[in-house]
Amino acid sequence: MTTPSRMMQEALAAPDAVRRLLDPADATGAAALDALVARLAAAPPPFAMTVARGSSDHAAAYGRYLFETRMGLVTAAAAPSVVTAYGAGLRLAGAFVLTVSQSGESPDLLRVTEAARAGGAVTAALVNAADSPLAGLAEHVLPLRAGPETSVAATGTVIASLAALARLTGRLCGDAALAASLDALPDRLALAAAADWDAGLPALADVHDLLVVARGLTLPVAREMALKFKETAAMHAEPFSSAELRHGPMALVEPGFPVLVVATADATLAGVLDTARALKDAGAHLLVAAADPGALALADTPLPLPAPLHPALDPIVAVQAFYPFMARLARHRGSDPDRPRHLRKVTRTV
Repeated sequence: MTTPSRMMQEALAAPDAVRRLLDPADATGAAALDALVARLAAAPPPFAMTVARGSSDHAAAYGRYLFETRMGLVTAAAAPSVVTAYGAGLRLAGAFVLTVSQSGESPDLLRVTEAARAGGAVTAALVNAADSPLAGLAEHVLPLRAGPETSVAATGTVIASLAALARLTGRLCGDAALAASLDALPDRLALAAAADWDAGLPALADVHDLLVVARGLTLPVAREMALKFKETAAMHAEPFSSAELRHGPMALVEPGFPVLVVATADATLAGVLDTARALKDAGAHLLVAAADPGALALADTPLPLPAPLHPALDPIVAVQAFYPFMARLARHRGSDPDRPRHLRKVTRTV
């Protein structure tokens, strides 16, 4: 019997990591969250900025969609080189700056967080390593509590980051429905971790190029999926908004070209399915990750998801189903998902 990869093991452990993160008995985590929420409520920020790299940046982009759709809080992604290479000062008085990191060690993230604090921002960090330099630098620290993650490909820490962002947003906007759905998230993630996506293994066994398509809250998840195709299986995958695809990238599609469509049940679903039909008409081989029967009916290769939980949380469920599949696909293609070439677990960029 083949030993599961560390990536697989950590992906399958993610539901329990989220259960720990959301545990109301975690007094320390609750106090940290309460303090941040109280500070932002006392002085609502004029805008927000996220600071992150790689998979953490995909989680941060999901946070941006939450902040903007749930609170109308305009949110930008930091370009670290503005600070690290160009030495620019940032006018951030009263803004909310959130840094998302697994290790909390990358010098560029630290320098931007430091610059944000010097510029008058309220700084917070979502970080898995509670004793990291980032945790010592940010004013408010929300530990992810995902446990040790040793596979180069991040999985559990990403899912914990997404769940933490959903919890923070629910608290900031007083969304009772989101809070109630978060209580059910760990169990829904466990169902997603067991989703049967094996039909995707032969469909992608010899693929060199593919597109990953989604929109809105699910687009950051599509970006994360595309990154995992690259780093764990050496596949060239590009993510696109279903709307952006029609502004040029559609020209890539020819008969049999593989496209993974991630279709979650929110306000973007109708548009995503319209694009999926256009892709099918162009001859694409559609792999569709969805719970919606109509979406799955469009697929050449259906990848079923559990029943919808909440429009803001279903993207997390989708990436939870994807990670174990990706660990299997990498090995199916002869790659080691735990040892991607040219990569290390902690990346220190400036």
